[in-house]
Amino acid sequence: MPPKDQGGSDSRFFTTQKKGELHELRTELHSTDRNIKVDAVKKVIASMTVGKDVSGLFTDVLNCAQTGNIELKKLVYLYLINYAKSQPELTLLAVNTFVKDANDRNPLIRALAVRTMGCIRVDRITEYLCEPLGRALRDDDPYVRKTAAVCVAKLYDIAPELVQERGFIETLHDLISDSNPSVVANGVAALSEIAETSGRDVMKISASVLQKLLAALNECTEWGQVFILDSLAKYVPGDAREAEGIIERVTPRLQHANSAVVMSAVKVILSYMDVMAAGGGANAENIRALTRKLAPPLVTLLNSEPEIQYVALRNINLIVQKRPSILENEIKVFFCKYNDPIYVKMEKLEIIIKLVSEKNIDQVLLELKEYATEVDVDFVRKSVSAIGRCAVKLERAAERCIGVLLELIQTKVNYVVQESVIVIKDIFRRYPNRYESIIATLCDNLDTLDEPQAKASMIWIIGEYAERIDNADELLETFLETFEEEDPTVQLQLLTATVKCFLKNPEETQDMVQRVLDLATEESDNPDLRDRGFIYWRLLSTDPEAAKLVVLGDKPVIEDDTFRLEPNLLNVLVGQIATLSSIYHKPPEAFVVRAKRSPTSDVMGMDDDEEDIEGDEEEYEDENDVNNGGGGDLLDMGGLSVNDNTPASANGDGMGDLFGGGGGISAAPEARMSKVCTPEKSGGIELWAGFHQVGGAVKLELDIRNVSSNVPISNLAIQLNKNAFGFSPASQQIICNPPITMGGSGKQTVELVNNPNMLVQASAGQPASPQIQVAVKNMATGLVFYFAANFAFEALFSSDGALDRAAFIQSWKSIDDQKELFSTVSDLPPSSTDIDQVAAKFQRYNIFLIARRPVPNAVGQEVAYFSMKTTTGMIFMAELTFKKGVNAAKVCVKTEKIAFGIQAKVALETLLRSP
Repeated sequence: MPPKDQGGSDSRFFTTQKKGELHELRTELHSTDRNIKVDAVKKVIASMTVGKDVSGLFTDVLNCAQTGNIELKKLVYLYLINYAKSQPELTLLAVNTFVKDANDRNPLIRALAVRTMGCIRVDRITEYLCEPLGRALRDDDPYVRKTAAVCVAKLYDIAPELVQERGFIETLHDLISDSNPSVVANGVAALSEIAETSGRDVMKISASVLQKLLAALNECTEWGQVFILDSLAKYVPGDAREAEGIIERVTPRLQHANSAVVMSAVKVILSYMDVMAAGGGANAENIRALTRKLAPPLVTLLNSEPEIQYVALRNINLIVQKRPSILENEIKVFFCKYNDPIYVKMEKLEIIIKLVSEKNIDQVLLELKEYATEVDVDFVRKSVSAIGRCAVKLERAAERCIGVLLELIQTKVNYVVQESVIVIKDIFRRYPNRYESIIATLCDNLDTLDEPQAKASMIWIIGEYAERIDNADELLETFLETFEEEDPTVQLQLLTATVKCFLKNPEETQDMVQRVLDLATEESDNPDLRDRGFIYWRLLSTDPEAAKLVVLGDKPVIEDDTFRLEPNLLNVLVGQIATLSSIYHKPPEAFVVRAKRSPTSDVMGMDDDEEDIEGDEEEYEDENDVNNGGGGDLLDMGGLSVNDNTPASANGDGMGDLFGGGGGISAAPEARMSKVCTPEKSGGIELWAGFHQVGGAVKLELDIRNVSSNVPISNLAIQLNKNAFGFSPASQQIICNPPITMGGSGKQTVELVNNPNMLVQASAGQPASPQIQVAVKNMATGLVFYFAANFAFEALFSSDGALDRAAFIQSWKSIDDQKELFSTVSDLPPSSTDIDQVAAKFQRYNIFLIARRPVPNAVGQEVAYFSMKTTTGMIFMAELTFKKGVNAAKVCVKTEKIAFGIQAKVALETLLRSP
């Protein structure tokens, strides 16, 4: 509701008008009385603001531009900017007015004309803008020059070729040397914007330019300072001495009242501290002094409004991961206040966990214990979880953390108890066989557990320590009563815990394990639960000792994940401090989609109109062991026989009679071999397997080693289970000639062909499993053994996978951004950090280089684009980003076949890591 009209306030223009108002407005716009005309234009602007269509008055409003009154001129220009796109032809009528105003004696009108022409995004206007803009950039008045500088960036976004032709970028460089600091700041802002838009490093900072920027830093406006500081952050000093000199000039900005200036200054100092650190131990004292200077301004930011606090805390979260020593003595500042908003409290907890040490753990535990008694359930859960994370992080303090958790359990508050059980499970996994004395206390609280994660954690504890719990089987029985209604997470844990309990105490739990296996394999529709049940059943029925090794084997100790960001990603985010990236904790490419200027833009940056399609650094886990509910049962292969003339079973269940035939000989590139079967499982035979492509055909290479079998290996039969690729062996018989005697070995090749009946479709929204399950029968002994191997996806790429540039661009744009996969590959060999060598290596695997270009505003970084196509017609496109001197690369894969996207990404990562 608009405010009441008081004393001639402009709010009266927003009141509802009577019918026929357009006619009345048109009459008023043609009035000779200047006040009536100004009021009429204000009414038009008011109607436009509230969404009414007043485009019919375009020519009438345009006529009002012929005035010397700056208030009226501003209003008319505002109207023109709004309706220029819908009335481009009529907008051309205003060109003469713009050109005339650009030569006006009043600098305000000159600047207004240039700014308005830059805001009118109509191509036909731009050609008339160049002359006035060129004059404005050299105008005597600094206000006009600084307005013109911003207009260059707007013009570049509309018509970059005009900016290049007219030399406006060079003029902007000249403006950096301007005597007026506001002009310098706007020149820097315009060059930075053009650099972002074009993908080129147009902001070339030389030694002389650097000094001018530092000089302007002390005199320009606060937002001008932000632009200059952001540009300095991208500058790479020549040595530690230069970095120290720049830091000395920037340090006073840490006391600025504007938090954006403070954070930009922090960003510059942090990035230059890396340069100083690279200079050796001589700079250690200077770095320590800078560390002490950075703490007070960061602490001061926490006295601001909650919204600014949150932004500051998200940035501080990154800073303490990069340099924990900056705030190591300021942990009390991050203790939560009673009136802090929940989002501020949650962020403070994260920073407390990162700063906790053996010196302050007692303080922190007292604080966290207090938080656990508050009323906000989410905050209480986070606080209890934080106590567990402190235990995982600090081994010497783990016992004190457990003591606090036990005190919290005694409160009998439902959600506190449940969260405590969850974190105690993590403590047990971090410190196995050390704190089991508290299990009895946990068991006393079984009745209070009603959340799936808490139940699953408690069941894991019971199964893991069943031999130390007298009534472990009875405790599990209480959960089994509601097995079918439980969450899948709880069901999976119950299945595993019951099998553990059976292996530790088989006499008393045989009936229970039989019941659980029946429920999992016969009553459940969950494929994960069914598959695990079948695996346990087979293990228990065929080789209980092997089951003990698998189920009760030593498990890796979990690691402290306090500093969870990968170092390369952390460096990128620290370089983005004071931007949205530092709040989202994602690089800009992960959430910014750049506007496309034209359909013919070259995404590879081959033309002037570059479009940035850099890949995200956000890490995706390599899920190479995805369970699939395939149809065939490899565990039932006992009746295999060889019959050379009998075709494969038409029903495709993978268990038909075997083909005859032999294997071929592999060719380059070599298959990557891995051990898939040990002698203990296969009657003295050790198997190594790998996949590659030879002459367009996919081959499974086998290295067969007779370790301890007295019977020579002469004849094997092979069968594949249903898989995501539809592979089956072209011939199911493997003839070893000569036979492989004990101590000997031999290589065999099995050609794989596509069989639609063997295809398993990936579940909706889930990645296809790379795993291929194989059964082998030794025809001489009748023994059947099994193994699983992950398929090398690069073996599926065909020689016709090179897309032409236009097709690549069109395909890339047509694929939704949701179908992108990202990762960062580190510890690469030297050959994988040079694009030429990578392209040569990739081409051997039918991965083709399409184009390459430098990364804008990032010295030494370059992007390469590749395409690949599988023999089944799936197309994948990849963007790889490299940085000179860094043995890591960013990988982005884009495809419509997102179910296989992870496998294509893994293939690229594997090839990059290979020598």
